[in-house]
Amino acid sequence: MRQSAFPAASQGDISKAARLAMIAGQIRPNRVSDDQVLAAIEAIPRESFVPKALRGVAYVDEDLEIADGRYLMEPMIFARMIMEAEIRPDDVVLDVGAATGYSTAVLSKLAETVVALEEQDDLLTRAGAKLAELGCDNAVVIKGDLTAGAPEQGPFDVIVLNGAVEYIPEALIGQLADGGRLVCVHVHDGLSRAHVMVKSGDAVGGRDVFDAFTPVLPGFSKAPAFSFSSDEIG
Repeated sequence: MRQSAFPAASQGDISKAARLAMIAGQIRPNRVSDDQVLAAIEAIPRESFVPKALRGVAYVDEDLEIADGRYLMEPMIFARMIMEAEIRPDDVVLDVGAATGYSTAVLSKLAETVVALEEQDDLLTRAGAKLAELGCDNAVVIKGDLTAGAPEQGPFDVIVLNGAVEYIPEALIGQLADGGRLVCVHVHDGLSRAHVMVKSGDAVGGRDVFDAFTPVLPGFSKAPAFSFSSDEIG
């Protein structure tokens, strides 16, 4: 049998081609133009952080469920959020709800130090293994309540919330350094938008930056308001 003059594409080549296609087709067209953010996303193999059954769709433009109630955020939303965070090389970043560690790996290419906060043991183990495998030596994975943050490791220049939130805990806001930024998808009054909070001295201000839809991060739903039904009123 005659062999082809061209070698078969390696898995690494296929993965890089998929990342470049994702950047060109999904991320750049959605106003993500920061070269450092794009380079960080290009450097990390997204398929390594999803279950084997989902590796073939790791680069689609939608949220991927990687554990019960936990999702890998849609690439465009995640990329634009971290661009809006304006992460600098000397920043310390808290990655809340790191799950299997994809977001942490990308953030580690942008910041000096990344603290990945996760509360599920299986996700914690998978994140630690993947980050070590990829040589993300400036990232550390810790276990804790996502809504409580990581006060012992703070304050943080940037806090990233990996999922939509119906409220932003005061504990997290309190862990921002002066000039610190918190980025999330905020669900409020029926609207879901990417949101940036900035701390300046004792004041904290926020602004919506673009429409964004992603599942709510467990623990960040508001308790339903109590109301009387007609049956209860009698």
